Amino acid sequence: MNDVAEASGSLDPSHQRPTDLDDKTVEALGALSKAWETTERARGRLYDFHQLTGTADLQLDDAVRLLEEAGHPEWAEKVRTEILGRNVIPGHWTFQIIEAYNATYYQPFRELETSAVQELAGGRDHLYEAQLKDERRTPGHPDHTQGPA
Repeated sequence: MNDVAEASGSLDPSHQRPTDLDDKTVEALGALSKAWETTERARGRLYDFHQLTGTADLQLDDAVRLLEEAGHPEWAEKVRTEILGRNVIPGHWTFQIIEAYNATYYQPFRELETSAVQELAGGRDHLYEAQLKDERRTPGHPDHTQGPA
């Protein structure tokens, strides 16, 4: 950030609100952004679910082997046929749930959020957060700068 912008108290241009953008629209875009960020976190949890379920399924190989070695072939067979490779919901493995989520919710939401920011704020993202940061910082304090040096 240059000294002139810092001294004048203005945000860097990529986070300055367009002059014709009202407070309610900035607030609405902030709420939309927050919901989008929550969706990103939810998607990450789906990947956690996918990887953890896959890991558990692979770990069942050890359980089957150990049950056989312990003289319980009937239990090894039950684990092998009843749980190993089982659908997590009818007709779906975890990767298919992620694919459906991406196609039917994640991607449309992403496109809508991007389009709203483009149309309503000239493509300037995080205006609400930038405004909060500017309101909460102490001008002139070296750890309260408006942007990276």
